[in-house]
Amino acid sequence: MNAKPSSVEEYLSWCSPEVREKLEQMRAAIMKALPKAKEVVSYNMPAYKTTEVLVYFAAAKKHIGFYPTNSGVSEFKKELKKYVTSTGAIQFPLDKPLPLKLIADISQFRAAEAEKRVELKKKK
Repeated sequence: MNAKPSSVEEYLSWCSPEVREKLEQMRAAIMKALPKAKEVVSYNMPAYKTTEVLVYFAAAKKHIGFYPTNSGVSEFKKELKKYVTSTGAIQFPLDKPLPLKLIADISQFRAAEAEKRVELKKKK
C-alpha cells in the first residue's frame, strides 16, 4: 500500500473482507473503550487520539499490528506473553480471535496515561 488513506473507512476498504472484519472488531473495541478519542489517520494507519495519539492499528500479511506505544506494551507484558511484541507493537495473528478485552484495557491505560501527562503539565 503506497497510497495514503484519507480516512479510516478508506483504509479499511483496501483490506480483504476477512481482514477487514477483524479490523472492524478492533476498531469497535477501541472506540467503545475510548469514547472521547477522535478517530484519525496517522502514519497511514487508523489511530485514536485525545491530547495525543493513544493507539494505532494496521493490517499486515499474517497479523494485525496494534501499536499502543512502548508503555502500552510494557504495562501488559504478562497478558501479552503469547503474542509477538516489540517496543510499542503487538502482533495479533489473523488466524486467531482478537483479544478484544485486552485491546480495550490497553487503550484505556493509554488514555489514563495521557490524562496524567496533561494534569502534570497543568501543575507546572
